Amino acid sequence: MSKNQYAYAVARIRALEVSLFSASTIEQLMACKDEEACLRFLADKGWGGPDVPLEADAILGREREKIWETIGEMHMNMDVFDVLSYTSDFHNLKAAVKEVCTGKSGGTVFYEGTQIPGEEMLRIIREKDYGALPESMREAAAEAVDTLLRSCDGQLCDVIIDRATMEAILSAGEKSKEDVVRDYARSTVAVTDIKIAVRCARTGKSLEFMRRAMAPCPGLDVERLAHAALAGEESVIEYLQTEGFAEAADALRESASAFERWCDNRVIHAIRPQKYNSFSAGPLVAYVIARENEIKTVRIILTCRQNGLPDDAIRERIREMYV
Repeated sequence: MSKNQYAYAVARIRALEVSLFSASTIEQLMACKDEEACLRFLADKGWGGPDVPLEADAILGREREKIWETIGEMHMNMDVFDVLSYTSDFHNLKAAVKEVCTGKSGGTVFYEGTQIPGEEMLRIIREKDYGALPESMREAAAEAVDTLLRSCDGQLCDVIIDRATMEAILSAGEKSKEDVVRDYARSTVAVTDIKIAVRCARTGKSLEFMRRAMAPCPGLDVERLAHAALAGEESVIEYLQTEGFAEAADALRESASAFERWCDNRVIHAIRPQKYNSFSAGPLVAYVIARENEIKTVRIILTCRQNGLPDDAIRERIREMYV
């Protein structure tokens, strides 16, 4: 696209950003005392639609559809958005591998709107037609199938595919001409590696397991992080404190929910500079990420209301908004 085309698309995104939920809007949603009141509040804000039931899954699902409808109307090259779908794409690979290798069907959940639909993914794995997969998936698919059939180790199968997911995201980020894609990819992989280190510290995983699970990432020394995890969670916190991730360390000391919140906020911080960019795909990619974050935050509030959690517990889980 030319700069003029980007300028038009970005101008439209700027107009749409006005309707993104701010921190004050989230506070208003939190003031709703039960799930039904929350859903009415969302409907009043235009979420869902006249033909969408006043139900959480229906409303949130419709909002995700609206994101891509809006981007599609701009008639731009969609390749720049591919990196945002990799997590869902590889989830479908994982689901298909487990269903085919274990023979347990019926409970598998496939994401929609991915490069390869669930049924086609099942066929590919069943027939070992790995050449039909994107190049970034082929080796991981073959290794995961062989591992699960040989060892019945579902966790190792997950590690293989999750590592491939991170490598695909980072590779796409490093190749992209868009700063926002690179920053998103690096932040996503770094956060995922830190999550792995925390889980491994808590469960006493071996150094070999962590080396297999973590993906090298700019700005993060995964070898040192893995050795820190061997010594326990406090050692991980000390590593984060001294290596530029002090907020992550503070969040870990606070609670598990606070740490999960930091993980998502880190990505929002990475994309926020795109609010001042007018002549590239950056603001459009940032808008998609911001909308996904917004929907995730709303889902957290609805789930907490369903389960009767107090406001303090909900607030601890609330993600930072883009606007």
